[in-house]
Amino acid sequence: MGIVVLTMKASVIEMFLVLLVTGIHSNKEMTKIKRPKFNVPQINCDVKAGKIINPEFVVKCPAGCQDPKYHVYGTDVYASYSSVCAAAVHSGVLDNSGGKILVRKVAGQSGYTGSYSNGVQSLSLPRWRESFIISEGKPPKGVTYPSALTYSSPKSQAAKAGETTKAYQKPSVPGTTAEPVTLMQAPGTTLVKATHTTLPKPSLSAGSTTSSPRLQPVGHRSWDLDLWSTITSSQNSPRGNSVSPSGVQRQDALGAALQKPAGVHASLGFVPKEELSTQPLEPISQGDPNCKVDLSFLIDGSASIGKRRFRIQKQFLADIAQALDIGPAGPLMGVVQYSDNPATQFNLKTHMNSQDLKAAIEKITQRGGLSNVGRAISFVTKNFFSKANGNRGSAPNVAVVMVDGWPTDKVEEASRVARESGINIFFITIEGAVENEKQYVMESNFANKAVCRTNGFYSLSVQSWFSLHKIVQPLVKRVCDTERLACSKTCFNSADIGFVIDGSSSVGTGNFRTVLQFVANLSKEFEISDTDTRIGAVQYTYEQRLEFGFDAYSTKPDILNAIKSVGYWSGGTSTGAAISFALEQLFKKSKPNKRKLMILITDGRSYDDIRIPAMAAHHKGVITYAIGVAWAAQDELDIIASYPAKDHAFFVDEFDHLYKSVPKVIQNICTEFNSRPRN
Repeated sequence: MGIVVLTMKASVIEMFLVLLVTGIHSNKEMTKIKRPKFNVPQINCDVKAGKIINPEFVVKCPAGCQDPKYHVYGTDVYASYSSVCAAAVHSGVLDNSGGKILVRKVAGQSGYTGSYSNGVQSLSLPRWRESFIISEGKPPKGVTYPSALTYSSPKSQAAKAGETTKAYQKPSVPGTTAEPVTLMQAPGTTLVKATHTTLPKPSLSAGSTTSSPRLQPVGHRSWDLDLWSTITSSQNSPRGNSVSPSGVQRQDALGAALQKPAGVHASLGFVPKEELSTQPLEPISQGDPNCKVDLSFLIDGSASIGKRRFRIQKQFLADIAQALDIGPAGPLMGVVQYSDNPATQFNLKTHMNSQDLKAAIEKITQRGGLSNVGRAISFVTKNFFSKANGNRGSAPNVAVVMVDGWPTDKVEEASRVARESGINIFFITIEGAVENEKQYVMESNFANKAVCRTNGFYSLSVQSWFSLHKIVQPLVKRVCDTERLACSKTCFNSADIGFVIDGSSSVGTGNFRTVLQFVANLSKEFEISDTDTRIGAVQYTYEQRLEFGFDAYSTKPDILNAIKSVGYWSGGTSTGAAISFALEQLFKKSKPNKRKLMILITDGRSYDDIRIPAMAAHHKGVITYAIGVAWAAQDELDIIASYPAKDHAFFVDEFDHLYKSVPKVIQNICTEFNSRPRN
């Protein structure tokens, strides 16, 4: 009995040892088939989502995809014509340093709205056949994605070097099976009826890495028919279910294609109806017509700014360029970099859209040196806003000056000349002088001395370079507010000028022609048009005659011809009556927004009273200049002239010396214009 018990115990122990060894072996086998590590495919910035067949995939984007040359269409939901990686930056999932993202294809949209986000301007698109959305590149638990992508055309150069292109494998989820899909015949293809076959689910075993033939785009019917013939021939083969290795690959490719959701069957020549639309051309903006300005940015390239802040300055310029919507019908923008000396980086006509402009800004390199802002403003006044550089004339001129700290030269005089030339100067001071640094500033309160108005509209102060991005929209709003660009109205383009000419007998025919030449020389200095300066003329003796009114001629050649054609009248000298006549017949018809200038030329004392008419002119806001020749009375000139008389009354002893007064009269007209309070 004891022997039997021992034998049974020995059998139990033996069975236990067998089970233990079997379990250890099973664990080893399980260890052997452990899921391989997922390798994330890498793509370049120019890869568009529509080129990738996979409906859902994880990829790694490189750095630098914020570049404007990579186009994006839509916001949050993007058209598949978009760059995958640029869209990822726009969405905020990635920054410009790159990284992993999860891309999921969705249905096409009836419209896509463009927007500016995270340094990327996306464009609008009316309709597209397929869309995609982007999320962080962390796969859901239990889901795996292909480590190689399938492209709808010959492999893009954007694919990672050495990457294997495989037939698409749907992300594998344990316990799921492929759903059958219904295909619709695309134009130009032959539909071959296929028997519904349950194909093996793609495996993660080593055998699944076998490379299969590349899928072809729509229109390559030879591959499609060859694929179908391979499948059908394998089913009818005398060898039954056995097929050649290439047949296995083709069957796997078909299986992968059949597992794709509706909307991505182009590789087999089948496309849903909504995809049979003509691909639209990329939209080309003509610019924002509500912001038609000619804009120059004067950027700080001095050594003190440093490389990091110079890069921030360039990013700020790029953001401005994008927000402005550059184009021939809207704003145009050029850049001047200043240091010891200024240099034009590109002018107004170099780049006609925001994308090209941003690319050019990125290429700007820092010059180094001092911060000679005054010299740069003078350079812009003399050289930048010219017709040869793209200045349109019909658009306000705007110069935005960016200063790191403070200038190393004076800006007041250079800015005054710029303002008198019609340039609207904006000053942006970043990290300005603190109290203990003000002793080093060459010109105190330099920003207010430079701008058109001192009410804060034209000057912005930013405490830190890292806060510069916050003023993009406020600055764009201001430079586009053409109604408030005060410097666009200058002493040369904003007046109605009425000449009151003495045609009395004492003048004589020869001297009268000299007077007309003086009138013509003054008129040449002004910008003449219906909307700019307008010229009118009255000749008087005892009587008065309207030679031509403000609305008679609207071009400089026509005005000069009209002046030349005025005939000498001859008679007495009733200057008081002539002033009253000019107020009634000329200036009563002046436009409300025009400055009213009267320039009276006489050679003698008036036969009538000039005090009451002169006071009436001053009361009605007519700025009067009195030019006396030969026998003219200085006391009457002073009464006729606006206050102060020393700036508005001139006397020459001979008619032949009249021409010498032209520069002084013009200077005083402009000085008077610019002396108005700048607030």
